[in-house]
Amino acid sequence: MEYRQLGRSGLRVSSLALGTMTFGGRGQFRDVGQTDVDGARRQVDMALDAGVNLIDTADVYSEGTAEEIVGQALAGRRGRVVLATKARFPMGSGPNDAGLSRRYLIEACEASLRRLGTDHIDLYQVHEWDGQTPLEETLEALAQLVQSGKVRYVGCSNFAGWQVMKALSAAALSGLPRFVSQQVYLSLQERSAEYEIVPSALDQGLGLLIWSPLAGGLLSGKHRRGEPPPPGSRHAGDWDEPPVYDEDKLYDTVDVLVEIARAHEVSPAQVAVAWLLGRPGITSVIIGARTDEQLGDNLAAANLELTGEEVSRLEAVSRPPLIYPFWHQGKTASDRLSPADLSLIGPHLQA
Repeated sequence: MEYRQLGRSGLRVSSLALGTMTFGGRGQFRDVGQTDVDGARRQVDMALDAGVNLIDTADVYSEGTAEEIVGQALAGRRGRVVLATKARFPMGSGPNDAGLSRRYLIEACEASLRRLGTDHIDLYQVHEWDGQTPLEETLEALAQLVQSGKVRYVGCSNFAGWQVMKALSAAALSGLPRFVSQQVYLSLQERSAEYEIVPSALDQGLGLLIWSPLAGGLLSGKHRRGEPPPPGSRHAGDWDEPPVYDEDKLYDTVDVLVEIARAHEVSPAQVAVAWLLGRPGITSVIIGARTDEQLGDNLAAANLELTGEEVSRLEAVSRPPLIYPFWHQGKTASDRLSPADLSLIGPHLQA
């Protein structure tokens, strides 16, 4: 297992992380997974044995049950992991039971600490943008949590590029804790994050943590053109993340994944994860699984090396088109582009 620096922090995390959205199986997360405490202990054992040191959860997963299960599964070995959780989404029916206000964040953090059975959270992430709470209020609340020792590092999730830049600027101007990471969706199925999010992270030194690297199972190789979703899959139920806007492109990508996987005698899922591990700016890819077999297969992606030709094939079949102003910059400014710019525009110039 490779360990990578998390943004501009001194923290090192494994290139693969264990995701826990499958823990609990309550409410809307029933279609994702229903792993109980015993199953969680087995998965934590497998992850630790493979060298994983980052475990990611959130208060909203199964209405807090996932955090409770994580806490029980980590009993006696909390010090071996970097524990990350998130807050922002509703955890009650009241008008102040969601968002990124000072009141809600502090209460949410304390509730997470109780459920996790720990006295501190290593990486506390705001789970989504809140356009109705002053950003300074959110950052001041996070600073209070850091100063109290309840939180070690802070990060964000699902922010647009401009929202990240606004947060980093506000933190710098006020001397408040700076986000060290952003957790976002990026996969061979949907690469929109490469327009603004990845370049801003590269430019500003944020670590990128990637959720749903298999697009909710769409890149597992089990979903094929013209066939119904396999029984038991997320997309056979009510789960609709991520949306699919171009089915032909998706299945063209799956076809290439399957061909490359056969050449290596591995699963398409391993190829999809290995591709992500080689992308610019990515610190860790979060993998979650319904079964121990799926987790073991995903963990093996850490040892898979793709050839340059294979990476080029995957790049070509899934490449997002250059939208404005990027196509214009590619035409007229290619002599003065930064590494952050080239993370998006570079492959188009090469093509």
